Amino acid sequence: MPVKGKFVPVMLTPFDKTGKIDYDALAKLTAYYIDAGATGLFANCLSSEMFELLPDERSAVTSFVVKEAAGAVPVFSTGTFDGSLQQQADFSKRIYDTGVDAVVAITSILASEHEADDTLIDRVEELFSLTDGIPFGFYECPVPYKRVLSSASLQRIVRTGRVVYYKDTSLDIDAVTEKVKLTAHNSSFELYDAYMVNAVASLTAGCAGLSCIQGNFVPELISWVVNNFDNSSKIDQVNAAQKFLVDSMDVMHDVYPIAAKYFLQSRGYEIDMNTRRSVGELSGSAMAKLDQLSQDYDQLLELLGIKMIKV
Repeated sequence: MPVKGKFVPVMLTPFDKTGKIDYDALAKLTAYYIDAGATGLFANCLSSEMFELLPDERSAVTSFVVKEAAGAVPVFSTGTFDGSLQQQADFSKRIYDTGVDAVVAITSILASEHEADDTLIDRVEELFSLTDGIPFGFYECPVPYKRVLSSASLQRIVRTGRVVYYKDTSLDIDAVTEKVKLTAHNSSFELYDAYMVNAVASLTAGCAGLSCIQGNFVPELISWVVNNFDNSSKIDQVNAAQKFLVDSMDVMHDVYPIAAKYFLQSRGYEIDMNTRRSVGELSGSAMAKLDQLSQDYDQLLELLGIKMIKV
């Protein structure tokens, strides 16, 4: 079946029990995403614990994922962190030199909360001028704070011709629809929704695909949804898939990304639950909910006729 929509998971970073990056597990995880139907990979993102990685680790993880993907799918990676715009540009170049298809800029890094979108856009243009034609993506990351661009501001950035990926976290289907409408003129630009409550609605509105933490729990399902969301002969199954995504939202977000690592581990994947982010402890009740989620997911896979991918 040809791909109708796209799926770009926000990758986890596996750590061993000592807290070091587990590259063997990362290799298996990269293959797992691709085998499960991912059409791209977002490495070195918030789910990857990018703010807890050292600069050398950010570039090393990115380079490793690029090597493991081996051209099967495009790879994106964050390039803007603390420091001056020149420092952000320099690190973006370093990330691009790993072989990624685009460097991702964080909207809340480029401007503070009290600064207007015009200021952010000025900095985007300066960043572009300092980065020699490198293709960029943008991510409405909730850290250090969540900055959602207006549709008009996104349109201005896309008109530069330098933007190929955008991860929307507005949680607003009307805003997503408007952004799709105003950026439709650029065939190289792709808008992805992160909010799976609106998964089917966003795809129907014209989003290129989904880029979500659910890809670290149920990637087979996300791939199925992007391929079948508009299949009239499977409307009941599509509705069941969308309901599952809505019902599982709170469980997946609780103590994330530990929850995702526990979920994968409980399903037989060799990944340690160790994380560097301080997100709290995974309680017994949270584990029980994740165990129930795993059972519910198996039932949904059977209903949809989806084969679970093994690492």
